[in-house]
Amino acid sequence: MTAAPGTEMGGAGFWRTAGRLLGLLQPFRALMLGAVAATCAFAALNVAAPKLLGDATDIVVDGVVRGALDQEGLGLLLAAVSLMYIFTSLFNWVQGSLTARSVQGVMYGLRGAVEGKLHRLPSTYFRERSRGDVLSRATNDIDNISQALNQLLTQLIMSVLMLFGSLAMMLWISPLLACIAIASVPLSMGVTVLVARRSQEHFARQWKETGELNSHVEEFITGHEVIKAFGQQPQAAEVFASSNSRLARAATKAQYSAGVVQPLMVLMANLNYIAVAVVGALQVIAGAMTIGGIQAFIQFSRLFTQPVGQIGGLLNLIQSCAASAERVFALLDSEEDADSGTLEAPSGGRIVFDNVTFGYPGAAPAVRNLSFAVEPGQMVAIVGHTGAGKTTVVNLLMRFYEPGTGLITMGGTDIGAVQLDRLRGQFGVVLQDTWLFGGTIRDNIAYGLPGATEEEIRAAAEASYVDRFVRSLPDGYDTVLENGGEPLSQGQRQLITIARAQLAGREVLILDEATSSVDSRTELLIRQAMLRLRRGRTSFVIAHRLSTVRNADLILVMDHGRIVEQGTHQGLLAANSFYARLYNAQFSAAPRRSGALEAGL
Repeated sequence: MTAAPGTEMGGAGFWRTAGRLLGLLQPFRALMLGAVAATCAFAALNVAAPKLLGDATDIVVDGVVRGALDQEGLGLLLAAVSLMYIFTSLFNWVQGSLTARSVQGVMYGLRGAVEGKLHRLPSTYFRERSRGDVLSRATNDIDNISQALNQLLTQLIMSVLMLFGSLAMMLWISPLLACIAIASVPLSMGVTVLVARRSQEHFARQWKETGELNSHVEEFITGHEVIKAFGQQPQAAEVFASSNSRLARAATKAQYSAGVVQPLMVLMANLNYIAVAVVGALQVIAGAMTIGGIQAFIQFSRLFTQPVGQIGGLLNLIQSCAASAERVFALLDSEEDADSGTLEAPSGGRIVFDNVTFGYPGAAPAVRNLSFAVEPGQMVAIVGHTGAGKTTVVNLLMRFYEPGTGLITMGGTDIGAVQLDRLRGQFGVVLQDTWLFGGTIRDNIAYGLPGATEEEIRAAAEASYVDRFVRSLPDGYDTVLENGGEPLSQGQRQLITIARAQLAGREVLILDEATSSVDSRTELLIRQAMLRLRRGRTSFVIAHRLSTVRNADLILVMDHGRIVEQGTHQGLLAANSFYARLYNAQFSAAPRRSGALEAGL
């Protein structure tokens, strides 16, 4: 994998990402200023304490040499050092607390921004990406940013202050020993920057592979029954093992590149310590330094080399944070649903497709030159082979996609000029794949009309034949649904989606293969419920079972993205063309259903 341009350390992309991330802290600048002040106090006390300990050591040495110990002076110094360390702990806690509040405030806002963005993204965004990768950006990457920011803001400022504070004290005590201590810094930093340049690539690969693994796990959980039914557990395990292996390799390289810095820093620190100890001992023998002075200097040298090593490790943490931030910002910067509309949605009215053509990016047109008109209250059926473009028609109507050419109007108004939320507020949708969220049956029905009363919910349930099976459940309407609708059957779930649409009371209905995956008895109930739902409303019915559309006011017959025929059921059969062949083939392939079932809508 090649790193994206500008993502390496020092690249323009990295600095843009870092600046944007830090910009998110602006609303919390008061907390951050408090954290910085606490850090400065911590560093000042932490740097001053070793000097006082050195002075205390000199008092003890002088007392041994002279035979008279200055107990009062020693006691004051030790008391001062004790207070310093007590306050360093206090300031350290204050700094960590304020930083945590700031970072979690940023993460709260970032998660909210991502969640809002997901609602505004076009359908094509999710078609082109795995759900696991999108989920990983919204969870794993944000968690990584949170952990990294918390450490960076806690340690980076502290390390820099400790570095310069201890350096100043070393220069004050012994410029010679300070020069020896400083000599190793350029080499240490050079190694650190060199490693950091390589680590960005590996961290980016690690988070990409994490998203891929999440995608596989989601597929396995969703399709576990199919996997078991076809005996594909070994193959599924192999796919998982392959993805897991790629993630392990990427993570190993990322952690290796990050982990190699710390041992190098420790080695340089130990070599530095040896040089300082030897030269310092010679300085004491020569009378150029006191024992307390060399003791304080050695403590300062430790305080000096420790931040150098920490900064080296933090640079790799910065790379990991930047890799995750780029993925999150890429999601936030993705093109949204084009909502150039400013008009209120028209209240019902005639729906017209005028020479509409649409194609997915990089593919042949899905629909071509569509032209038809639907009067208010009419039922329009769209039929044809799989892939003929039936669902694309209603997706264009709800502006999940925008036409390449042509015009769609509703009540004489171009739907492209209508606000998206207002436009989609005109449609009630019942899909082949039932979507029920984790919650009670009551909550799922009320999803169609927030704030609906209990009477309205039960009326919609009765009209959709939901009430009859809900009453047989131990918890009734308070029954909690999980995993997309368990413990209900597929047909019962579909009836709940119809009740939801019934309660919503939208003017235009879209019924997409709502009876394709249920038994005959449940199909009859669903079709009766849909008949009640459709009364007085304009409806678009997508169907493979042509018996369900016999009573449609208008049947659009599609083939390869074009309308090849349109008319009523009887008229199309009389024409003995494409629709007639579809109808006859369907009913010659299976016994005819009961008269009640064939009555249609």
